[in-house]
Amino acid sequence: MDIINAIILGIIQGLTEFLPVSSSGHLEIFKALLGEVKNPKDNILLTVVLHCGTAFSTIIVFRKDILKIFYDLLGFKKNESFWFSIKIIISMIPAAIIGFFFKSEIDGLFNGNLIIVGSMLIVTGVLLLLADKAKISEKKINVTSAFLIGISQAIAIIPGISRSGATISIAVLLGIDKENAAKFSFLMVVPLILGAQAKSLISEEVIQDSSIYPLIIGFFFAFITGIIACKWMIKLVKNSQLKYFSYYCFCIGLTVIIFSL
Repeated sequence: MDIINAIILGIIQGLTEFLPVSSSGHLEIFKALLGEVKNPKDNILLTVVLHCGTAFSTIIVFRKDILKIFYDLLGFKKNESFWFSIKIIISMIPAAIIGFFFKSEIDGLFNGNLIIVGSMLIVTGVLLLLADKAKISEKKINVTSAFLIGISQAIAIIPGISRSGATISIAVLLGIDKENAAKFSFLMVVPLILGAQAKSLISEEVIQDSSIYPLIIGFFFAFITGIIACKWMIKLVKNSQLKYFSYYCFCIGLTVIIFSL
């Protein structure tokens, strides 16, 4: 992979991780357009590194919340942030189970199959449209809703299903306050991504087959654009503007399907 492609894919990942349009789906589309799907190991590692960049973006944007959560969790202070962290842990269970038992099947999804990507983008569009039309509510996240949101995150492993779009939409449809839904959505994925990235990056077999410099550059651009997109997305969710992203998902999904047939 050359430097220009790394920059393009880093920006794509940074923008689309937090905007509800599926970062994995867009990465598959642009990797196909740029010819970056030749080596399966490099393909998977690139996805891992770029997602790691946006995970660190989340940490920067929510650093105060994360520090407070860790402080209260380690200190066993059973206050609001303590229970929030417990719900985060509960939400991780479905995706952790899927990732552990079906890793090879998941890796097989990231092979440039654009028919799947296009179809799942349309599914994402439907979810966003439903969430945008949901009644305003200010319910808090409980254990049951945390687990259900976690299931939607597990399903969003499929390229084309937006992780943020699916989790925020399900939360809103469950009656959760939109701002809290966005915050929970962005924080719940950080432990999972960092755990998966650490496991992948310590694999010597994968590292030896890849050039490190484009990966570093891709990580940097994903990180910077991720910070911008994360802050923007929180404002958009509060203002109930998800329908425009649903229209975008419909258009891109149909276009991808048509050109892949």
